[in-house]
Amino acid sequence: MLLILLAKDINGQNKQTTTDDWNLPKVKDVLDSNLVKLNYRELKGTLPIRQTEYMIRVPKKWNGTLLNDLDFCNKANSYLSMLLLEKGYALSGTHRRKDRSKSYDPAHEAHDFVTIFDLFEVAFGKPKRIIQLGCSGGGTVTLSMVEKYSDRIDGGIAACAATSQWMANMHLDGLFVMQSLIAPELPIVNLFNYENEQLEELGIKWKKAIDKAQKTPEGRARIALAITIGQWPAWGGRGNAIVDKPDITDLHALQESMYYSMAMLLPNLKTKGTSMIERAGGGQLRSNEGIDYVELFNNGNKNYKTAVKLLYKEAGINLLTDFEKINAAPRIKSDPIAIKYWSAPGRTHVGEPKVPLLRIHTSGDGLVYPVLTQGYEELVKQKGYSKLFRSAYVNNWGHCMFSSGEWLSAIETLMLRLDTGFWPETDPQAMNERAKKMEPNSKARFFNFQGVEKHNRTWVPSIENYIGEQK
Repeated sequence: MLLILLAKDINGQNKQTTTDDWNLPKVKDVLDSNLVKLNYRELKGTLPIRQTEYMIRVPKKWNGTLLNDLDFCNKANSYLSMLLLEKGYALSGTHRRKDRSKSYDPAHEAHDFVTIFDLFEVAFGKPKRIIQLGCSGGGTVTLSMVEKYSDRIDGGIAACAATSQWMANMHLDGLFVMQSLIAPELPIVNLFNYENEQLEELGIKWKKAIDKAQKTPEGRARIALAITIGQWPAWGGRGNAIVDKPDITDLHALQESMYYSMAMLLPNLKTKGTSMIERAGGGQLRSNEGIDYVELFNNGNKNYKTAVKLLYKEAGINLLTDFEKINAAPRIKSDPIAIKYWSAPGRTHVGEPKVPLLRIHTSGDGLVYPVLTQGYEELVKQKGYSKLFRSAYVNNWGHCMFSSGEWLSAIETLMLRLDTGFWPETDPQAMNERAKKMEPNSKARFFNFQGVEKHNRTWVPSIENYIGEQK
């Protein structure tokens, strides 16, 4: 059943009621007094087959462009959403499904969007263009849309987006170092069937282990090594920053920041993202068979590597001896059923966007590591799709912590690309100027991000992966 409304008033922000909203993008719920008087038409209901909740809003002075977002229902009444309506954009999207933590499937989320586009066209006419965008899971499914459903959209903006196996294995690498050198008795994989109480207990044990390590020179050096090999941010986490961003050349400030980042990434109730991925796939997704951890270290951030070497020297321990210990540790093997599930089109990403794609990422994202964007860019270049791709980074702590100006800058950048057929400048200065022009009172923090020498865990499925027959 479809419901079309003429709306003039905002009655408050929709609330996410499930317990699985730990990684939802933060929603700014303070509205400008002028925005609550907007006129728009609204269509909402549940989609056929999966019964996913959806919503569409079309302003009276529609500019012909539809912006579609996985999380639109959750933030329909946010300042940014209302501002976009005021600027003439139609908005659509869904509410994250309540069973998502047990049956996560970005391919099905993409199918939902195709249905929304069909409903939109029947109710409001065909848009001049459709832009798929979103953050976190919304960014992840945006990557799926630009690679698989480019016939239904004109462009995409993927913010703090993940490719599931890449992220899972990056998480594994850092934890594998910690387990090998600091807490060999504590588990790091096969946690997807743990009950909440078990995860909470495990998190307490891991926190005690790194707290103890942080009190010794040897432990501090090994925490830095784990961050560097895992290609995790040295400064990053959930929510608001709990420590100032360190001077990259200040050895001890950098290591202390690494410790705080590590504390937020240990197995616990709030880092169950990889468990959600493995629960959906029906088995262990992560693997480090055949991995040389010396090579992974060499691919890391050059400043982090310098810090590790200095910390090992300060502690009086041998880095090569620790590498030997890590490489000699028993390896983790993925389950073919999980690899098969995550090899399917729409569930993984292969670096082949068929429409213009802009990726943006916060530098201090401690949930979905910013180096994932670099890895995708490397793969896009390798596949020959660079003309359709650009990336930009925001100097801020947290997951999906973008200002309204930064979002508007990203949208305007993609609109210019679609209008002209050419990318405008996407360097930090240009992105910040665009943000200030679009929203003068908003923060504009695009900057030159220093990534890694090479992303460690880029992966494209083979035919054996796809049919579940890998050895």
